Amino acid sequence: MSSTVKPNPPPEGEIVYRRVAATTEQSQTGRPDETRLDPTLMPLLVGCALLLLFVIVLGNLSVRRVEDTSRHVLILEQQFAARAALLLQFRIALTRLDNEARDKMEAEARKEIRPPFDMRLGSARDELNKLVPLLDRVPLEQSPKWRAFREDLLAYIEITRNNTDYSQNGFQKFRQVDGQLNDIIRETSLEQERISQQADDLAKSAAHSIKILSLIAILASLFVTAGTIWVAQRRYRQTRSSTQAARREREFSNQILEGMVSAIAAIDRHDRIRSANLAFFRIFPDAAVGASIHGQVGSPEGSQLLEAATASHVESATYRGRWQLSENGVAHTFDVYSSPLEIDSEHGQILTLVDVTEAVKSEAALRRSEALAAVGEAAAQLAHEIKNPLGSIRLGVEMLREHAKADDAVKTITLVERGILHLNKLVVDVTQFSRHRQLDRSEYELHEVIDSSIDLVADRVQEKKTTIERHYWNADIKGVWDGEQLREVFVNLFANAIDASEKGAPLSITTELIDSASGPRLLGTAETHNRSGARITIVDNGSGMDAKTQARLFEPFFTTKKRGTGLGLSIVRQIVEMHGGSIDLKSVKGEGTTFIVDLPLEPRTLGGNGLQ
Repeated sequence: MSSTVKPNPPPEGEIVYRRVAATTEQSQTGRPDETRLDPTLMPLLVGCALLLLFVIVLGNLSVRRVEDTSRHVLILEQQFAARAALLLQFRIALTRLDNEARDKMEAEARKEIRPPFDMRLGSARDELNKLVPLLDRVPLEQSPKWRAFREDLLAYIEITRNNTDYSQNGFQKFRQVDGQLNDIIRETSLEQERISQQADDLAKSAAHSIKILSLIAILASLFVTAGTIWVAQRRYRQTRSSTQAARREREFSNQILEGMVSAIAAIDRHDRIRSANLAFFRIFPDAAVGASIHGQVGSPEGSQLLEAATASHVESATYRGRWQLSENGVAHTFDVYSSPLEIDSEHGQILTLVDVTEAVKSEAALRRSEALAAVGEAAAQLAHEIKNPLGSIRLGVEMLREHAKADDAVKTITLVERGILHLNKLVVDVTQFSRHRQLDRSEYELHEVIDSSIDLVADRVQEKKTTIERHYWNADIKGVWDGEQLREVFVNLFANAIDASEKGAPLSITTELIDSASGPRLLGTAETHNRSGARITIVDNGSGMDAKTQARLFEPFFTTKKRGTGLGLSIVRQIVEMHGGSIDLKSVKGEGTTFIVDLPLEPRTLGGNGLQ
């Protein structure tokens, strides 16, 4: 705790987590422990120092022995390589000189015309003369074979200067020199074997020395280890139990945090994220431990949430309000709480984001159900009161039509009949809306239900000259539904789409199978045994709707038509939800409207209202 804390004990719940707990000595002296060396470490340090000294000394001796062996072997190999290279040069130069001398002799024997100076022969002779001084170097000059080879080589070079001498003695002299060179090369090959054997002997000697030094190091390390192990063992017994307890506690705490549905993050005084669980990083995918909440940690709404929640320090758990964020494109609602936290002796806080999306949806559905129930009850009572007088009015108007002769009277009676028909349709819609009919389920084929629904609006299709574009799934889609009520759904949607479109505009109807987890699949691209629902998409090219109209479209008695009742789409949503499905729309003003209806293939129970 900082020095500004009052001497009175803080209220319960003020500090819910302390990152660095005070030790016993701190609580007694009021100041942190002084830095000092633990007495139990002294034997370990001395033992490690002695062992390190042994390793350094013995390691240097081993390295020096290996370096001496490697240096000696390298010198022998370099000498051998130099001698082999020299012999190869002599071999090449001698062969070339002999070839040139023979060519010259054969040319003169054939009496060919040749230049007075044979440059190739002279070049070969000069090249060999340049190599002769190399034979005067130590240790080659001290070897009898090398000296004899040198003298015979010089004699052969002189013979090649005179063609007559070469023809008489050149071949014999060349064989002599060539034989000497071959003997030297064979001796050099044997010398290579001797060098290899000598290198092996040196390596074995060095390895033997290193083994002895290693044995000494092992004995020394065993002695040092035996002197320190009893100290370490005693310390180990004391810390093992506390370490295991701490590890279990840490793993248990981590499992709790990572397994929580709520997002939790620890924010320090400088608005940095010090720790967070997996749920938090799912909401803020760009956040990282150590990053500031004022940086790019997620969506703009998420950044605004973090900034607002940490704008002030709290002394007790505080509710920060309800926020709506998008996670992977799906809207979620969170209740945000802030609790005090001490990090590095400074005030921080813990943010907790509780996902209340389902609760909010349930609350909204409950409010809507209560409102619809109240509206339905009132509407049903009103319809009942209107139904009987309306029948009497219709009968009276029909009697008046029988006695009316004037054209103005007939027109007036016709207008009254239209009003009666509109009121009668309103009464029927209200009655149906408030009645909550039970579903009469049977197995139906979706495409047949849609086709029969299109037949029911054939008069409007012909009147508007609407082209129906069917994009059906490449196989039958069968489900357990109430066919009559589904036809009512599609008739309402088709009629609204045709009424909203211009004359001759097409109406597109698409069906596909969807998975509950992965969403819709493209037509004809996958097997159907994993599909859990059907999706019907209805697209018109009408005038579209603004956001305000879309928000109220499914409300009872809301309509944009001059003579509409405002109950058609409310009944549509009621029927779809009774089947366990959902309906949604996408619309842009001036660009048309798309209705999306999702229906389960199997009956499912609705948790809120008990419908099946």
